[in-house]
Amino acid sequence: MSIKENLLAVKQTIPNSVTLVAVSKTKPISDIQEAYDQGQRIFGENRVQEMTEKWEKMPKDIEWHMIGHLQRNKVKYMAEYVSLVHGVDSPRLLTEINKQAEKHNRTIPCLLQVHIAEEDTKFGFNEEELLDLVRNENFKLHKNVKIVGLMGMATFTENMDQVRREFKSLQSLYLKLKSEYADFTTLSMGMSGDYQIAIEEGSTMVRIGSSIFGCRN
Repeated sequence: MSIKENLLAVKQTIPNSVTLVAVSKTKPISDIQEAYDQGQRIFGENRVQEMTEKWEKMPKDIEWHMIGHLQRNKVKYMAEYVSLVHGVDSPRLLTEINKQAEKHNRTIPCLLQVHIAEEDTKFGFNEEELLDLVRNENFKLHKNVKIVGLMGMATFTENMDQVRREFKSLQSLYLKLKSEYADFTTLSMGMSGDYQIAIEEGSTMVRIGSSIFGCRN
C-alpha cells in the first residue's frame, strides 16, 4: 500500500478528538511530502539535525514535534521552530528549553515524560519526581515553556494487558494533574503497535510511523 492509503487507513481508526503525529524519522522528504499532500500537518522526528534539515526544506505550515530523547546541547538548533517537545525528562532540560525559547521570543509547548514501562532503557520521571517538579516554586519561573501534558511509552511486549495497565497508570496521573493545571490538554501515548489500546485508555495524541511510512531500514 502507498503512504496515501496507509495514512487514510490509520486515520479511519483514530477518533477526531485524538491528534495524529506521523513519525517521519529516517524517512526522506518525498515520503513526508506524500503525507503532506494528503493533509497531514504534524510530523515527529527524533534527531534534531534531521528535523531541522526537513524544516528548512518543507512547507512552513507543518508542526514539527521532537519525540525522541533530547540532549540539552541540541535544543538551540530547534528552538526557533519546534511546535512540541514530547520528551522533557529532567528539570535541567526544561531550563535549557526555556532559555533557548526566550532567545527567540517564543513560548515552547512541552510534555513531561513519565517512566511507565518496566524496561530500564526508557527515560522519564517517576510519579514522585514529576509531582515534585510541577509543585516546585522554580517551576513557575519558566516563562518561555508551557507544560501542556504528559507523554509515556509502554513496555515493548506482546503482553497487551501489561501495556494497558501502564497506559492506565499514566492516564490517572494525567487526570490528577489536569485538575490542578488548566494548561494540561495533551496525553501523548501510543505508537503503531499499541495506539488503539492507548486511545481506549484516554490518549489524546498518538505517534505513528511504520503503519504510515512502512518499516524503517
